[in-house]
Amino acid sequence: MEHYTPIYVNTSGRSVFVVGGGRVAERKVKGLLQTEARITVVSPQLTPALEQLHQESRFDWIARSYRNGDLWGAFLVYAATDQQQVNTAVVHEAEAASILVNDAMSSGSSSFITPSVVRRGRLSIAISTAGAGPAAAAEIRAMLEQQFGDEYETYLDFLHQMRMEIKSRGLPPAVRTRLLRRLTEMNLLEMIRTGRFQWWTEEEIGNWISRNQEEV
Repeated sequence: MEHYTPIYVNTSGRSVFVVGGGRVAERKVKGLLQTEARITVVSPQLTPALEQLHQESRFDWIARSYRNGDLWGAFLVYAATDQQQVNTAVVHEAEAASILVNDAMSSGSSSFITPSVVRRGRLSIAISTAGAGPAAAAEIRAMLEQQFGDEYETYLDFLHQMRMEIKSRGLPPAVRTRLLRRLTEMNLLEMIRTGRFQWWTEEEIGNWISRNQEEV
């Protein structure tokens, strides 16, 4: 059994290569587009969806089969062809250059795997079964999507705004912690779900911070 360390990698502005242009590669690219990575696809052909994305200048395309040396400068690599021999060659080049690589056909030869993800704005929940069952991961994801609805996007955006406001006031760490804790005790999620929540004005934010600085 493979053992993985759960981490979130910042690929914004970094070079990520996807070798392959089929359905698997399409899923990888669509996931990467949400991360603002600089994506390069290496493949002689693309799915219609990938062709459309390329026409929209969403990624660079090397329109030929993979060659050794193509991965120069890559931060992260996906070997996503339907040919194990090609994927293996990609893995070998990546490993020789100390580049993290995922082999879509073999988790055992991958240095990382891509989990199934539930996204709600700032919230992301990753699900992995360590290769035991993609169907099980999809089922768990569906359950979490029901449990964590769109209200979490508004909730976390508000918490972020408040955290930035609180930090900008130069308050002592203990006071900042107390204020953030009290925000989470306000049952804001239920207010958002029932349509009773409204964004606070600057004056309302200031008044709330002033009222809640002291211990109760």
